[in-house]
Amino acid sequence: MRTIRALESVGLLENATWLDPVANKLRSVVKSVIRPQPLRDVLHGVPVGHPLHPLLILVPVGTWVSAAVLDVFPRTDGAAKILIGTGIAGAIPSALTGYTDWSETHEQQLRVGVVHSTANLVGVVLYSLSLIERLAGRTGSGKALSFAGLAVVSAGGFLGGHLAYRQAVGANHAEDVPHRITPGWQGIGDLGDMPEGRLFRRTLGDIPLVVFRRGVEVSVLSDVCSHLSGPLHEGELTADDDDPCVVCPWHQSTFSLRTGEVVHGPATSPQSSFLSRVVDGAVEVCLPNAG
Repeated sequence: MRTIRALESVGLLENATWLDPVANKLRSVVKSVIRPQPLRDVLHGVPVGHPLHPLLILVPVGTWVSAAVLDVFPRTDGAAKILIGTGIAGAIPSALTGYTDWSETHEQQLRVGVVHSTANLVGVVLYSLSLIERLAGRTGSGKALSFAGLAVVSAGGFLGGHLAYRQAVGANHAEDVPHRITPGWQGIGDLGDMPEGRLFRRTLGDIPLVVFRRGVEVSVLSDVCSHLSGPLHEGELTADDDDPCVVCPWHQSTFSLRTGEVVHGPATSPQSSFLSRVVDGAVEVCLPNAG
C-alpha cells in the first residue's frame, strides 16, 4: 500500500531551507536560555536512560483527548475545564524537554521540528482561549476552540512521529552494534602498535571502534555515537573524576571510556563497551551478550 500522497509532502519540510533562519535563531535562544549542563541532562532524559519528552507529552495529549470525549456529552463542562487546564500546565515541561532535544539535531530535523513546535504552540493558544471562553460561560465557543486545538495538536503530533520514527530523533543510533558482532574474543591489533594517551580508531569486521590505551589498560567502545552517529574517535578526550571520557565532536555527548555510560547528554543511550585483554602482546576484545 502506498503512502497517502497528501502526507508524502511532510518529507519536503526536511529540505525546506527557507526555515533555516527561524530554526537557527530559535536554537540559539534555546541554548542561551537552557544553559546549565545538569539541567540539560535532566531535560534530555540522561537519568532515566531515554528521552524524557515522549513521557511528558502524555499529560497534555491525554487530558485534551479526554476533554474532547467529554465535550460530546451534556453537563460535563466542569470536568472538561479541569482537563484542559491540566493539559496547558503539562505542555510547559513537555515543551522544555522537546526544545532541549531539538536544539541538538541536524538541519533536516531542525526544520521539521520548527513546524512541529509551531503547531503545538498554536494548539496551546487555542486551548488557552477555550478555557477563557468556558470560564466566561461561553461553552459553545469554548468547545469549538478545543476541537480546533485538538486538530492542530494532532497535526503537530504527526510531525513529532516523523521526527521520532522517520528521522530517528531520540533513537539509539548504535543499537545494531551488539547484533553485528561475533560472540567471543577477537583481535584488534598488537598492543605495541597502539598509541598511548589518545583516541584512535580500529575496526572489528565492519564495526568501527574507538580505542584508548593507558599502559596495558585498553578501553574500547563502539565508535558510532548513540545520539546521532558522530565519530567518537574524532572527539575530545576528557576526564570525569579520573575516569577517562570521550566527547562526541558533533553534539558533545560525553561517555565514560571504561564503561560506555553517558556522562553528559544529549545522548541518553550508553555506548557498547567491549571487554579487553592482552594475550602474547595482542589486544583482544569481547562484547558481552553479542550476537
